[in-house]
Amino acid sequence: MTAELPSSGDSRLPLRERKKQRTRQALIDTALELFTARGFSGVTLDELCDAVDVSKRTFFRNFASKEDVAMAPTQDLWRAFLDDLETREPYGRPLAEMLQEALLAALERMDEEGWARRVLLSRRLAGTTPSMDAHGLHFCHETSRTALGTLHRRLRFATPGDLRPQLALDLLVAAFHCALDRWANRPGTPTRSDLATDVRSAFAALPGSLTLTAELRPTRPGSAGAT
Repeated sequence: MTAELPSSGDSRLPLRERKKQRTRQALIDTALELFTARGFSGVTLDELCDAVDVSKRTFFRNFASKEDVAMAPTQDLWRAFLDDLETREPYGRPLAEMLQEALLAALERMDEEGWARRVLLSRRLAGTTPSMDAHGLHFCHETSRTALGTLHRRLRFATPGDLRPQLALDLLVAAFHCALDRWANRPGTPTRSDLATDVRSAFAALPGSLTLTAELRPTRPGSAGAT
């Protein structure tokens, strides 16, 4: 089972661990504020570490890169999802339903104060920072690969080499990203509860997306291609 992701003020942890959590959170918060104010490339790693008063060695104990710290809020969500998959029981229901429940449960665990705002800042930065976008794609691929491995290790599927578990995961991830885009474009300051609502709406739209049909729009007279 993967390690639990407690909030930075979790009193169950020893003092040393709570200090590590606070340092990690300070790096995330400071990075997102600096990157938002000055641009991702406008802040060096040295400047970030100085702002938090930690060494680069401490930074690299927590994160692999600037991209890693900037995308930590959503990455923590998916790590919690992987953690949930280690214990969630299938109970004979569709795999897609089980996966959706695991992601929503992980979202419930993201109860640290300010988490939704961090996700929003991270999402907006990623939209203008190619290296963050590339980092996100790599993380997404690795997360899907790990999740698929967990499913095959814990569950028995009737058909060897069945493509459906992979497709179920791919659809889950696609639905989440659609929901995240909609959530990030909500007016005002969207909340974690708003994100859960948008995620559920995206999940509900999945079955219909597989049977959706469409017709060509009528061509207006005088437009290109009109006869």
